Amino acid sequence: MPVQVVNVLGIMLGGLPVTRTPVVFIHGAWLHARSWESWADRFAGRGWPTHTPGWPGEPPTAAEAREGAELLPDLGLAELTEHYARLVRSLDVPPVLVGHSVGGLVAQHLLGTGVGEAAVALAAAPVNDVSLPAARSTGDDTGRGPVLLSPARFRETFANTVADEEARRLYERYAIPAPRRLLADLGCGGAPRHPLTAADTTNPGRGPLLLVSGQEDLIVPDGVTRAVYKQYGDSTALTDLKQFADRGHTLVVDGGWRLVADHVLGWLDEHVVGGR
Repeated sequence: MPVQVVNVLGIMLGGLPVTRTPVVFIHGAWLHARSWESWADRFAGRGWPTHTPGWPGEPPTAAEAREGAELLPDLGLAELTEHYARLVRSLDVPPVLVGHSVGGLVAQHLLGTGVGEAAVALAAAPVNDVSLPAARSTGDDTGRGPVLLSPARFRETFANTVADEEARRLYERYAIPAPRRLLADLGCGGAPRHPLTAADTTNPGRGPLLLVSGQEDLIVPDGVTRAVYKQYGDSTALTDLKQFADRGHTLVVDGGWRLVADHVLGWLDEHVVGGR
């Protein structure tokens, strides 16, 4: 899927052109790249150049991904991480990385290696030795091919804080299958976690990082995000934590997305050079 670029622009400062810091959005498992559509519009309206690339081989819509699930590539974490690393390195200005779920893990890994200006990890899959509670697993750990959540399972686990009608709408517009190999790389089903689930939490030279959790999240519980936040405690680089009450794993797409997005925008305006 080609990279979507929204409102890429320059501004003038003292007669010299200054390129605004771009934002690269990285979506997570079981959600399509369109899950960032409202965020991209809101960020662009505030002057941030935005990129919303899909994963390799991702169809243009979630419906197409569900209907052609057997045609989707069985991506692993290495391919996914390298896909975004190449994109970030291709930009003229180091971007802010905004990732949800697995995308938040990828954003943290890249930032820890010096790739990217800053990062925001929303309900991010855990890094290093922090693990998800086994009871929270959503994946089908048997069989072959990509794992597609049923509407009922999506409602139960992802959209547990919204009404049934909204959960159905979110499923139809955004829900896609997740690659089975990626889920294994994340440790689902008891598989050993891939080395790229690691993030350098002690790197003093990395850019600012904001961790965001939903306190009713059943996929990545708030306690998991807090445990990751503690791992950054020995770093002198800026790390912030924001917890949203009564929010689940759909906090980037459900009716409360704007509150989360505006908090992120405020944080970026404060901490990212070139963001204003």
